[in-house]
Amino acid sequence: MSRPAANAPLFVLAAFSGAALIFFVQPMVARLVLPLLGGSPAVWATSMAFFQAALLAGYGYAHALQRIGSVRTQAAVHMAVLLLAALVLPLRVTHLVGDPTEGEPALWLLGVLTISVGAPFAALAATAPLVQAWHARAVPEHPPWRLYVASNLGSLVALLAYPIAVEPWVSLDAQRLGWSIAYAAFVLLMAALAFAASRSATPAPRQRAGGSSWRERLTWLGLAAIPSSLMLGVTTHLATDVASAPFLWVIPLALYLITFIIAFQERRWIPRGVALLAQAVMLPACVFLLPVGGPITLQFAVHLSAFFLSALVCHQALAARRPDPARLTEFYLWVSLGGVIGGAFNAFVAPVIFNSVMEYPLALVLAALARPWSRRPLVTWQISILIATLLATAAAMWMVAHPPDGIFSQRVYDTVKLMLVGAVAGTFLMRANSRAFIAMLILLSFAAHAAGQRQEVIRLDRSFFGVLRQSRYEVPVLGELRLLAHGTTLHGLQAKDPRYRCQPLAYYTPRTAIGQVFNTELARKPALNIATVGLGAGAVATYTRPTDHMTFFEIDPLVVKVSTDPANFTYVTDCAHGRIEFVTGDARLTLARQPPEAFDIILIDAFSSDAIPTHLLTVEAMRIYLSRLKPDGVVVLHLSNRNLALLGPAHAIAKAAGAYSMEQRYRPPPDSPHMWESSEDVVIVAKTDDAIDRYFEQATWDLPPPSHARPWTDNYTNVPGALVERLLNPYD
Repeated sequence: MSRPAANAPLFVLAAFSGAALIFFVQPMVARLVLPLLGGSPAVWATSMAFFQAALLAGYGYAHALQRIGSVRTQAAVHMAVLLLAALVLPLRVTHLVGDPTEGEPALWLLGVLTISVGAPFAALAATAPLVQAWHARAVPEHPPWRLYVASNLGSLVALLAYPIAVEPWVSLDAQRLGWSIAYAAFVLLMAALAFAASRSATPAPRQRAGGSSWRERLTWLGLAAIPSSLMLGVTTHLATDVASAPFLWVIPLALYLITFIIAFQERRWIPRGVALLAQAVMLPACVFLLPVGGPITLQFAVHLSAFFLSALVCHQALAARRPDPARLTEFYLWVSLGGVIGGAFNAFVAPVIFNSVMEYPLALVLAALARPWSRRPLVTWQISILIATLLATAAAMWMVAHPPDGIFSQRVYDTVKLMLVGAVAGTFLMRANSRAFIAMLILLSFAAHAAGQRQEVIRLDRSFFGVLRQSRYEVPVLGELRLLAHGTTLHGLQAKDPRYRCQPLAYYTPRTAIGQVFNTELARKPALNIATVGLGAGAVATYTRPTDHMTFFEIDPLVVKVSTDPANFTYVTDCAHGRIEFVTGDARLTLARQPPEAFDIILIDAFSSDAIPTHLLTVEAMRIYLSRLKPDGVVVLHLSNRNLALLGPAHAIAKAAGAYSMEQRYRPPPDSPHMWESSEDVVIVAKTDDAIDRYFEQATWDLPPPSHARPWTDNYTNVPGALVERLLNPYD
């Protein structure tokens, strides 16, 4: 066996392990940042944009290194860079000055990530192109693209392993230490590879005159940018408008990596013709389903299939245009730049110019640009389909502007839906003509969006923390309700009828567990000082008396703006009788600034969505709450969550903090549907026996059941365990 062939496993191992280290560090750093910004989709999008930018920096560095002709010199420089980057280890989040939720949270987060992890991440990011360039010099008879497959496979393994095998079992400190040790081992591996590559390297290949054309570079750029934007777009759409579920971001990102693996393999698992045919079926179906909706399983299947196939078509087109190995690092540089542009558009531009997740359907339509272009003119039947789609679009928009009544209304709606389904089929038939295919997708998007607007959405507002949707809903007795939702999670509702306007609904009616706590404490004292984490529509403000003082701690300034506008909700402005104040920023940070033993009630109501702020449910957080609680006061943890079982960890946290706890799993009685009461799980925590005894005497409250739950800390949380527990015991 020749020396270069014997060294082949070193190249594969370096490519695999470098990518694995990169994808282990991303969720780990996200855990470190969580106590400062929470886990909204925008935090994920911004973090992804940063990591893509750091990847670009690494690829740019690897490309610049190729100007040095000697592999030995390249290796020496790279080893020095790896060692310099190690100076920031073990990994930790370096806090910047100021509150992250004031000003521009996205810029704050970018600064923190750059200082904390930017250097080692960029150094590791250079591994894939650099190792492939060395491979091309050491083993010129074998294409280096299989190393790109190994790199993406390493990324995929790390991505799936972290939430399953690492986070639930290994503390954050141990993760940081383990990653630092793995980084040191990787440096030794790269040293061995550099020595082997420098000994067997052939002279640098001469590039053809002129290098890559700008048209070729821009094509690489576009084919990389569209899937990158699409990955973030489908993640945000599914988390915002379809279903709320932890770790949802893992699925699109895993599919994204799989498309790279398939596209760059020497033997294609999915031939390009099959991918083009399947995309022609799924892309129109996805565009049609986007505003119309449907069963959750159908939406997940269609959206993820359309994303996977569109990303695969783009990456297969990219692989078909890869240059000779002499320009390998330049190719990766432009591909990385495309990823940055796609991610940056979703993270920074889209939230400013769109009030909903419009970047997703835009990327879906743009994905059709990667299909082969045909110059054949349209034939008669194709023109007929275009005209039919135009008519369907006009009919759908007219129906929304002039909605008919009664049975005729449903017939018109069904007719328009049939026309749109026909348009979907027509789009599939027109797949051979790319220009007509794109035109049909655009028309279909407009028509489906218009036909899908049966629910009356009053207003959409968007901030760094997500999209707030206000809508109207009619119910018996109460009449018209105004709803406030963040994605698929309801955050508040209010009746418009003056008779019920100041009546708290859903989780806050007097009969619910939260209502019982407020009524118990109101009966005990003539004046209360109350802290509420999580504003929503502000329904709990209705419990205040003229002598009471309530402070809302809310991370999103947009929620404060929406809930305090009387045109939207009037709980805070018209129904509250006590003094109301607002403190914006992360609740753990802002509560810690309050005076000791200041509050009679501390309500923590921030756990109903999928992206729960786990840093608010740790032993350290509980100690902050208890230190700000009066000796006879209570902390109220509202833990209702469709996806996570949080009662066990909450009791363990209270016990570890030296406090007493009880729980209530409130379920509305049969006579309460007209009150719009909601089921809820609540844990109350008190500092003293006397404070908890008044609830022990009430039949509705129970002592903690036996549990093996381990208390969550800043160093350990187990969201996957809470997810499994909820799957075994569904929330009713």
